[in-house]
Amino acid sequence: MDSKARRIGLGQREPSFRDGMAPGPRAWGGLLLAGFMLSACQGEELPPPAAGPAADWAHWGGDEGGMRYSPLDEITPQNVKRLKKAWTYHIGMLDAPDPSSPTFEGTPLVADGRMFVCSGLGKIAAVDPANGRELWAYRYQADTRGSYLLNCRGVTYHRDPPDYRGECPARVFAGTLDGRLLAIDAASGEPCRGFGKDGELDLLAGLGRTQPGDFSLSSPPVIVDGKIVLGGRIPDNMRVDVPAGVIRAFDVHTGELVWAWNSAPPGEEPEPGEPYVRGTPNAWAPLSADGERKLVFVPTGNAATDHSNIVRGDRDHFAASIVALDATTGALRWQFQTVHRDHWDYDIPSQPVLFPLRRGGVEIPALAQSTKQGHIFVLNRETGEPLFPVEERAVPLTGAIDGERYSPTQPFPANPAFIVRRDLKREDIWGFTPADRGKCLELFDGANWEGVFTPPSLRGSIMFPSFMGATNWGGVSIDPVRGILVVNTTQVPAILRMYPREEADRLMAGGKFMTPSLGAPYAHTMDPMLSPLGAPCIKPPWGTLLAIDLTRGERLWEVPLGSTRDVAPFPLWFDWGVPNLGGSLLTASGLVFIGATTDNFLRAFDIDSGELLWKGRLPGGGQATPMSYRLADGRQYVVIAAGGHKYLGTDVSDALVAYSLE
Repeated sequence: MDSKARRIGLGQREPSFRDGMAPGPRAWGGLLLAGFMLSACQGEELPPPAAGPAADWAHWGGDEGGMRYSPLDEITPQNVKRLKKAWTYHIGMLDAPDPSSPTFEGTPLVADGRMFVCSGLGKIAAVDPANGRELWAYRYQADTRGSYLLNCRGVTYHRDPPDYRGECPARVFAGTLDGRLLAIDAASGEPCRGFGKDGELDLLAGLGRTQPGDFSLSSPPVIVDGKIVLGGRIPDNMRVDVPAGVIRAFDVHTGELVWAWNSAPPGEEPEPGEPYVRGTPNAWAPLSADGERKLVFVPTGNAATDHSNIVRGDRDHFAASIVALDATTGALRWQFQTVHRDHWDYDIPSQPVLFPLRRGGVEIPALAQSTKQGHIFVLNRETGEPLFPVEERAVPLTGAIDGERYSPTQPFPANPAFIVRRDLKREDIWGFTPADRGKCLELFDGANWEGVFTPPSLRGSIMFPSFMGATNWGGVSIDPVRGILVVNTTQVPAILRMYPREEADRLMAGGKFMTPSLGAPYAHTMDPMLSPLGAPCIKPPWGTLLAIDLTRGERLWEVPLGSTRDVAPFPLWFDWGVPNLGGSLLTASGLVFIGATTDNFLRAFDIDSGELLWKGRLPGGGQATPMSYRLADGRQYVVIAAGGHKYLGTDVSDALVAYSLE
């Protein structure tokens, strides 16, 4: 299920609750800060290496396995400080009706000399990657009733073999907020009329009973074995009776359903008149594919509702798991569960990343999966077996609620390098002043906390990582040559409190905000732990960027990510590390590009040391994942959507910004 949002930023507590949102603040009560900015790289100016032929970015994650790695090396650690804005494209999406929020967080694709990008308001466009000039635009008017976040993280590109003689030899697929899959000719921008009905496939058909907002597609599907495979976003914590979280494969040319796999437990049958068992775990994050092995990898969410399993029964069976499916038939190949009987909404928020792990002179087909609870699991993608040890550890049961079913143990990476959250102790509680810290200590002492996986309770329990996770949909990036994994983290706690049904209904009738979870015996509130001055109640950094050596299984470095600029109303800021949402890009030259933070910058780090080498000012928050490509003239570009994020508190924009060497 898609991640939640609640503005937990410095100084604001706007009640909102959706889609992987981190803290986002605007005022710190006039508190005077003093700080310093990270210094730029000082190094010898070297000429760029000889440029090669044009290089595309034809998949959302760079390749079908999502490594977010570019083999390009024109931009290097030595010359990156020469990066300048090459062009800006405005997709036009700032007129969404409240309370919806447009969030331009798409990663564009480049293929066959064109760039393809989507907006949260249903616009799909082709852009000239040399200058940002719009070549064509297709506009879809979605029914946004029930939609709480208007986003599109990317499109899917498909080109048929040269001997294909049908319509749309190259096509772009895009999902919509009201459950449609659009197929558009990549050359002309016209619908591919033979797909679905005049280029539109109704994804609500075959799901059984639905309400507005019950199903949307914000993550790009994958194409493998002639099929386009997708999951979808189902509303969280609204009600128990939501549609099934079914994974479906459709013929890439006609849109005909080829197979469907529902994440219901073995043996459970749908109710009469329904095609699938309802309320099963869905997959809102991007899938990944292994075309050679004909496998699709699915990151699953939770069964409805997220924080109480009294009514879920055994529908937790495939929840919070990586599931490998046969791309030809949809048959289950293997499953690895990252959380047992999830009460925390620690659903898997990001794409499983496929990469070659080199060990003892042998290349192993591997998969890396980051999780909200701050665990990174590395598995054999053919079998699902861990390639770094995983152990079951006892977890606390303090505050357990009568009737709930809990797992006494949870899976943990045995190697601490793959646990990317910090510890939280009473001495970690923080504030700008003694009074500020004192209020934070009251919050800490007034809730249950015995470590990660402390159960939700009627008293209130601390969630650390919070509902937005230590990591969210940005996931991890992997350099397959160096064998280095890079991940950005957020380190902010929250307090989750459960309310019995009768009490919850009474409080909501009186105006208290909470997610209703209709049909469940409990509803809940989720509040960030913020001081009176609006800062997280934990000592900085509140966001980090870190690298792991996958060959040795060792942490290479970890640095604060982002500054308090753009969240404090004064001209001095700290480089403390801030909450972030988005992913990173790695290049063959040894650079890590990342936006994601609550300040409006795209940054470049040295992958070997974590040193900040460059940063470029963006017109809005960079809550997206950057990409890179090279044109026939040899010029390499780095591009990011700088759309900002309402719930993160960053500046909202509609700009797609490209950088190249001056």
